[in-house]
Amino acid sequence: MEANTCFFIGHRDTPEQIMPRLTESVKRHIEKYGVTEFFVGQYGAFDRMAAHAVAIAKQQYPQVRLIAVLPYFPRERADGLPELYDGNYYPPGMEAVPKPFAIVRANEHMIRSCGYLICYNMGYVGKTRDFFNMALRREKRGLLHVDNLAPEE
Repeated sequence: MEANTCFFIGHRDTPEQIMPRLTESVKRHIEKYGVTEFFVGQYGAFDRMAAHAVAIAKQQYPQVRLIAVLPYFPRERADGLPELYDGNYYPPGMEAVPKPFAIVRANEHMIRSCGYLICYNMGYVGKTRDFFNMALRREKRGLLHVDNLAPEE
């Protein structure tokens, strides 16, 4: 993937109050960093809000694309392309990943592949924190830019 791509990671129970910050972050990534492709999962409140924030931005920036990250083989999705999305992305090598580990592996792939990450990490023990720490390690090496929307304590 290219540097002008962004992925989202956040808690599945992220409060809706962050929507203005999320919308502003998407706009900033388009204007300041030249992001044109936003990759989003579909498994919780943060993912739904992220997709909505990109859909709002697309009204002003029609060149922007919203891509659904599919951790499971696409033929398992009988409903086709999710609403709001411009396309799907099935990370390479996922065919051999056992289903219980597919979302984790897909998220790790996206963190390694995108140039930007917008996240909502409150620091709770769990996968969001693990992904956030992985992203910070990549950021320290200059491989990723991380924007955490969670309030600092």
